[in-house]
Amino acid sequence: MRKETLLYAFIIYFLVACQTQRSESYPAGIEHVIVIGVDGMSPDGIRNATTPVMDSMIAGGAVKWNVRTVLTTASSQNWASMIMGAGPEQHGIINNDWERDDHTLPPIVAGKEGIFPSIFGIIREQKPDAEIGAVYHWSGFGRLFEKQAVNYDKKFSTEDSTAADFISYIKTKKPTFGFVHLDHVDHAGHHDGHGTPQYYTAVAKADSLIGEVLKGIKEASMEGSTLVIITADHGGIGKGHGGPTPEEGEIAMILHGKDIKKGYKIQQQVYTYDLAATIAFAFNLTPPYAWIGRPIKPAFEGFAEPANLWEGKEVIASPVIFPKRNLYQQAGGLYINEPATVKMNAMTDNSVIHYTLNGDIPDSSSPVYKEPFAVDSTTVVQAKAFDNKGNESLVTAAYFRILRSGMDNGLNVSYFKGMGWKQLPSFGKLTPSKKWNSYEFSVDEKTITPLLEKGNRTFGLVYDGYIQIDTPGKYRFSTQSDDGSKLFINNKEVVNNDGDHGVTEEAGNITLDAGRHKIKVEFFNAAGGYWLDVFYKGPGIAKQLVPANKLFLKKA
Repeated sequence: MRKETLLYAFIIYFLVACQTQRSESYPAGIEHVIVIGVDGMSPDGIRNATTPVMDSMIAGGAVKWNVRTVLTTASSQNWASMIMGAGPEQHGIINNDWERDDHTLPPIVAGKEGIFPSIFGIIREQKPDAEIGAVYHWSGFGRLFEKQAVNYDKKFSTEDSTAADFISYIKTKKPTFGFVHLDHVDHAGHHDGHGTPQYYTAVAKADSLIGEVLKGIKEASMEGSTLVIITADHGGIGKGHGGPTPEEGEIAMILHGKDIKKGYKIQQQVYTYDLAATIAFAFNLTPPYAWIGRPIKPAFEGFAEPANLWEGKEVIASPVIFPKRNLYQQAGGLYINEPATVKMNAMTDNSVIHYTLNGDIPDSSSPVYKEPFAVDSTTVVQAKAFDNKGNESLVTAAYFRILRSGMDNGLNVSYFKGMGWKQLPSFGKLTPSKKWNSYEFSVDEKTITPLLEKGNRTFGLVYDGYIQIDTPGKYRFSTQSDDGSKLFINNKEVVNNDGDHGVTEEAGNITLDAGRHKIKVEFFNAAGGYWLDVFYKGPGIAKQLVPANKLFLKKA
């Protein structure tokens, strides 16, 4: 009897242990997952727009403010990565030109439809009776998932009709997995610019539609068993995206509902391809080995942050220097015959701002900002925030250019109409349709917009002038542009940043004697938003916008 009793006790212990381990390994009771994807919605948009619904979801759920996207920061590869649990290197979707029957990089593994396995296909495979649906505003989303995996597949032309149909679908079918894609915030980013009032209005509209979806979930009696995830594919800068900047390459992800912690800030590093793994985790599914995404477990009740989490120092919000960056204009500004006033604001509680005026990176021993101050000569202001826990922000730079009139400063600018350009044309063979003078290398929207032909945003600019070099030595020039640009000194190509691309920076070096040297920049815009900045650095000169007081219309 003793042996039988011990054996019986062991079996009971084993079964209980297995059940306990299982209950601790996956969330319990999540019957529905609803993903609301908002194209182009940045963390800045959520923080600065009127978003009571998302604010409430964050307060009652979990959030990760700096989810890293894949590169380039365009839609196809990021939406694909989100639903495919892997990056472009695995699924092969590397740009918006990708099509199932027209691409250069094959997926590392493919399913019946010839594409990399997505969460849609995995749910269908492991939950054969599941109701699965996708409703989307951008038609491109529809080519990224397995069509045979879904019961419902609809595309609509507006955000309102997209949301309305998705809500109707929720109420009638109570889907196991539903994905809705809204595209209007990205439209506002391209049309009006990220960080503009119009952009924030579009984010506020998304928030109201999210509220309607939540209402639909409640009316469908799904609220108590549904996990809702809010996500995006990229942010933006100016009127575009695609480049490798935090503004473009970081998004926010909000998890709310069944089994999600309340008011929780996720510490685990999160990548856009972790979304699919998280959905699989919520449903207790086995992800494909080819996926590289990891579930965001600490967002769920009963799950801790990874034991091996490499936290390091937290990067806190960078300070703002006024006049702050706006679309195509860097922080700071051009001041003619007047000094500039420098004002800063900390964006993190319990933090102080340290700054420099000589181009050095600020540290904790640099001067502390206390009140606005004036500068009366061209100055690079750099600032960092430091909190009481020893965490630091990234550097914020502002470029204050002070110019005194009557010194023959400026550049000659030629404007060219284009059509279908994917790279810089041979401007020497073209005739400019308009010419003017500019103090700096800048693409002024107020000047450009009236010159654009209806339905055609392709144009080119050529800047010609002279740059004053005071100290001989090695200089590094760079252009940051959307789309392509090249820079020439004394008719020698120094920077090649050509091509149809998002905001991208390229640089080159040249050794120069003291004196004035011929400088030329060629730029073109293929479509959509546009951007051009020209920087230089050299002996005793911190990296900065090439200032107006060093640019001249004539050599002498």
